Amino acid sequence: MHVWGADHGGYVKRMNAAVAALSDGKVSLDVVLAQIVHVVKNGEPVRMSKRAGSYVTLADLIEEVGRDAVRFTMLARKSDAQMEFDLDKVLEQSRDNPVFYVQYAHARCRSVLRQAGDPDTESLAAAPLAALADPAEMALIRRILAWPRTVEAAAIAREPHRIAFYLHDLAGDFHVLWNRGRDDSTLRFIREDEAEATRARLALVAATAVVIRSGLAVMGVTPVEEMR
Repeated sequence: MHVWGADHGGYVKRMNAAVAALSDGKVSLDVVLAQIVHVVKNGEPVRMSKRAGSYVTLADLIEEVGRDAVRFTMLARKSDAQMEFDLDKVLEQSRDNPVFYVQYAHARCRSVLRQAGDPDTESLAAAPLAALADPAEMALIRRILAWPRTVEAAAIAREPHRIAFYLHDLAGDFHVLWNRGRDDSTLRFIREDEAEATRARLALVAATAVVIRSGLAVMGVTPVEEMR
């Protein structure tokens, strides 16, 4: 696979024809066009000039916000879509920052499981999932079930941004359930008077954490255990 700038789009057909002719049709040229990334800081665009030799490198972005934030943010857009890389937004701890929002969901999952003593996989696999019936729980389960199809579709279409969108939606479903438990004590993940329901909810939390880790691994991003 070759990644070219969008301004070279006019060459794709001609180069495909040339490669086909030289290889007698046995070789194909696979090209992905990528738009330029505009960097923004303090609400102002970071000026770049080829003539003046001033530009922002990938190493500069990584030094500013970290490798994981750069990877997630860059992969959260289609390659051929214009993109603004807002340095302040990437470091912001809010729902508007997808990197934080997804990592926060994983950290919350791990917090719940640590509080429960990190139950073993076998115990959670045998949990009575029929105890999960609240709409927020069902929404989270449906989202988790969509993960295999999502990753397969993203791979076939070569669109990694689908993974980022999915993880953001999954995190949103989990945060909704978390907040429901704060408002309704019967939906709390851990209840000493409901051992079986607790085990079922812990299984759901563990499954959420597994899928988030899996999605982040696809993107080359390290999940966090706790937010500091």
